[in-house]
Amino acid sequence: MSEAGRDGTEVSQSEGDNAESPVADNQVLEETSGSDQDSGSAPVDDAGVTKGMYIASSWAWRFLVVVGAVVVIGFAMQYLSEVVIPVTVGILLTALLVPITNGLQKLRLPRGAAAGITVFATVVVVAGLLTLVGTQIAGQFDSLSTQVGEGVQKLRELGRINFGLTDQDVTNAINTLRKQITSGGALGQQAAAVGTTATHVVAGLFISLFCLFFFLYQGEQIWAWLVRLFPRRARGKADSSGRRAWVSLTAFVRATIMVAAVDAIGISLGAAILGLPLVSAIGILVFVGAFIPVVGALVSGVVAVLVALVAKGPIVAIVMLAVVIGVQQLEAHVLQPFLLGRAVSVHPLAVILSIATGVVIAGIVGALVAVPTAAVLNAVVNHLAGNDPDPEPPRPLPRRRPRPVPTED
Repeated sequence: MSEAGRDGTEVSQSEGDNAESPVADNQVLEETSGSDQDSGSAPVDDAGVTKGMYIASSWAWRFLVVVGAVVVIGFAMQYLSEVVIPVTVGILLTALLVPITNGLQKLRLPRGAAAGITVFATVVVVAGLLTLVGTQIAGQFDSLSTQVGEGVQKLRELGRINFGLTDQDVTNAINTLRKQITSGGALGQQAAAVGTTATHVVAGLFISLFCLFFFLYQGEQIWAWLVRLFPRRARGKADSSGRRAWVSLTAFVRATIMVAAVDAIGISLGAAILGLPLVSAIGILVFVGAFIPVVGALVSGVVAVLVALVAKGPIVAIVMLAVVIGVQQLEAHVLQPFLLGRAVSVHPLAVILSIATGVVIAGIVGALVAVPTAAVLNAVVNHLAGNDPDPEPPRPLPRRRPRPVPTED
């Protein structure tokens, strides 16, 4: 059967079907048609479901299964957050402290003793920093209270001049807030919430320390046991993905520690030069805040500026603000790109979304672990897709030690 072309010539039906399309990739079409002929067309039921609808429905139910699995895992992690968060903190501390344990082991110490010394030294250092901050706050409490009172009076004057607020308006607002806080039901609920939170924090601290000790002591054995839970054919990819994730995590934690130390030292030096109180407390707050990208730096910087405003006035506060901005710009444009490099390359949008998700799931602790979690997932996905920036040679799979075969006498 033939048809007449626009120029009057006859074109066969088969030639018309095989004519080149001005928009489609004809080579791809030929390969696709050939594969369809070899493998057979997609099944079509009696209702007349087209091939396109069949493909769309296949993708749709698979997508729903993946989303459902992610939702179930998320709810399970949120329900078990009192266990998941301490274990995650223990993993982060392990990534930071494992070089110390390895160094002690090289000094001919047993692995268990090296891990125990590392955990004990960590507890002593953290307790010493908290004691230093508490002592400084207690020693400067009287002068700081006086300065806070003067700062509140200045704020009252600014509110009266700029917003027309009278002293009576401010007093009424303070009394209303005081009544809401000290009301019987609200006070009891807050006391119970504080007690429950303190109990959870103490329990989580002990879980983190136990996890830290055993991760440092028997990390390789624990990982080998986890890999053996996978099917044999998947153990190679599981092992290599986990090791790639560990490389990314250790790079992130160590780089973040160095960045946080530089931030804390720079802002503390600026505060000391300006003669601000609570220099050590400001430095420790900046150090901890540096572990929360974007949000932590903003909060710690605002606190330092507010202390300068209350203690020394607006001029010194402006100078302190310039110091904070300068240190944070040095961190953002020099330290982080140089230290992190390609090992932990996470898009800024992914950083913001991961922080927001972490806050929703687990509050401040969720914000702390959100970015390293995103970095680990990014490394694993790139590894499975074959996009490793620096591929490592394959390592032998962890195997269970063979049991001795009993011999017959």
